[in-house]
Amino acid sequence: MLVACSAENSSSEKKEDHTAANSESELIYASAKDINDLNPHLYTGSMPAQGMIYESLVENTEDGIKPLLAETWEVSEDGKVYTFLLRKDVKFHDGEPFNAEAVKKNIEAVQNNAEKHSWIKLSSKIKSVNVIDEHTVEIVLSDAYYPTLVELSMTRPYVFISPKDFKNGETKDGVNGFNGTGPYKLSEHKIDEFATFTANEDYWNGAPTIKKITSKVLPAGETTLLALQKSEVNFVFTDDRGADSLNVEAMNQLEDSGDYQIVRSEPMNTKLIVANSSRADNPISETAVREAVWYSIDRKTISKDIFNDTETVANTLFSPNVNYADVDLKKRDYDVEKAKEILEQNGWKIENGEDVRTKDGKELAMKLYYDSNSASQKTQAEFIQASLTEIGVQLEIIGEESTSIANRRSTGDYDLLFNQTWGLAYDPQSTIAAFTSEASYLHTTKGIDKADELYNKIEQVMVSTDEQTRKKLYADILTIVHDEAVFIPITNGSVTVVAPKNVNDISFKQTQFELPFELMNFK
Repeated sequence: MLVACSAENSSSEKKEDHTAANSESELIYASAKDINDLNPHLYTGSMPAQGMIYESLVENTEDGIKPLLAETWEVSEDGKVYTFLLRKDVKFHDGEPFNAEAVKKNIEAVQNNAEKHSWIKLSSKIKSVNVIDEHTVEIVLSDAYYPTLVELSMTRPYVFISPKDFKNGETKDGVNGFNGTGPYKLSEHKIDEFATFTANEDYWNGAPTIKKITSKVLPAGETTLLALQKSEVNFVFTDDRGADSLNVEAMNQLEDSGDYQIVRSEPMNTKLIVANSSRADNPISETAVREAVWYSIDRKTISKDIFNDTETVANTLFSPNVNYADVDLKKRDYDVEKAKEILEQNGWKIENGEDVRTKDGKELAMKLYYDSNSASQKTQAEFIQASLTEIGVQLEIIGEESTSIANRRSTGDYDLLFNQTWGLAYDPQSTIAAFTSEASYLHTTKGIDKADELYNKIEQVMVSTDEQTRKKLYADILTIVHDEAVFIPITNGSVTVVAPKNVNDISFKQTQFELPFELMNFK
């Protein structure tokens, strides 16, 4: 491993050793990718890192929306005006005061880059942000929008950076620094090597006990395992793309050593395969083909043999414990013969003893993209490839960086790819809103027969103020995408942490994309 130092501190007397974790005071976590640009109003940065630095007005918890930077809030009778009373004891890391003017500038900066944020419906509903007094701010919406507080609580983009970091009064073209109000400050960053965060001793909610956290870039798998065994890093967790740096076997090996503990959250998401219904030049555009793929995947074996029963079988886009998702939908259990029957009935035949089915001279062939930094996705992809061979489908599997896969999803340059729902704090509203967003799932949904009906119902549910109406609309939405098999569920996943035995108070947030490091301490 390298002894890493910043460009500014490259002299020998200033070098800082990042090769070994001090297990009594520092967490060094392994990450398969660099933290990238931590501008909280854009999307390239590491969400766990951004979660340490920046905060939102409110927090989404297991018990609902709670105060964070706003102490209290009121909603007008018509649901269009949200008035927030801000905390008076908060400063940005650079000493700038956090106040109503800073809230206004930040939210307007997000709104001034509207196209980038089209995936989040709130961005199309905010009409104005008004300063009432130094510590009171109101957000005026064009329509009542019931998920407003939920979307204001997300890791990004409605979080706050010091106005001194803005460029020409904006953040859409970059920022001059990364000064938030959160429990940690970014103190050092060497691209593709490490980033160090130090405790904000002036944090409004009390200085964190763990004073230093380092994100160290390491390839997933054997390299990360060896680094943990040598104490070059001492912490790993499921990243913000749903990828684990270690497979279950490696995690168990570390736990058995007696030096590490494994802590898992409750199920937070559905890991799934996303199908591109709009890819007219590929068989995956056919509902029958997508259904056959669904029936041919043995999810019980994936859960048992790949995840060692740490993840449970998923049968629908959302598990029934997600709000509005307890809907009666057709169950598609593993059934190879059913998959073959569906393909036969829809003209996909095995001709002349060939291994791959054809129709009208075209082969039943497609590509599946997986995160090359995820050991479990690679193993699943290989398993699914073999499974589809059984039913006469030729599946090419391709591993790429998560940013490349995200780009494919937004441009529609894919047949199938791994993804996951956004988690308890976001679902169902945020994942479903993304069905209409080109940056997310528009290509997944726009090729289906009922696309216009789907989008109309999504628009209705987001502005509905009647609970029973919302339930009915969500049931219709979930039924449409389930019947079309555009989201093929695999397992219900959790956030997994591997940490030293002497780290105490490891817990999880509802967002699944960040950890409350500020609550942890050493025994």
